[in-house]
Amino acid sequence: MVQQITKGIKISVKTKYEGALSRNLNTFHNFSYYITIENKSEDTVQLTDRYWEIFDSLNATEVVQGEGVVGQTPILKPRDVYTYKSGCILQSSIGTMKGHFTMLDIDSLKTFRVTIPSFQLTTPISSN
Repeated sequence: MVQQITKGIKISVKTKYEGALSRNLNTFHNFSYYITIENKSEDTVQLTDRYWEIFDSLNATEVVQGEGVVGQTPILKPRDVYTYKSGCILQSSIGTMKGHFTMLDIDSLKTFRVTIPSFQLTTPISSN
């Protein structure tokens, strides 16, 4: 698990390999990731946007950005914790993801970025 705190917001990431998929004679690797957001600050904040850079060792880096996460824009009061699960499909067996969330301080209406630390997406090593 990787973790990072930015401006009192702690991001923890856990990954899981979900297996291989076949499409049109190609094999792809399915990964899930669990993001936990902990508000360790004294302010109430809302996650408004996400930005991801997804690196697949067989492809160019893909950028994904948009509003919220998994269809939600959660509000976290001090000491609140929010966890969600999402996924990523890679052509290769090795990749990484990193990015940031844009957060809104509910009281001041100022936005700030919270770093999502870089994490690896790798298939399990097979043993013979």
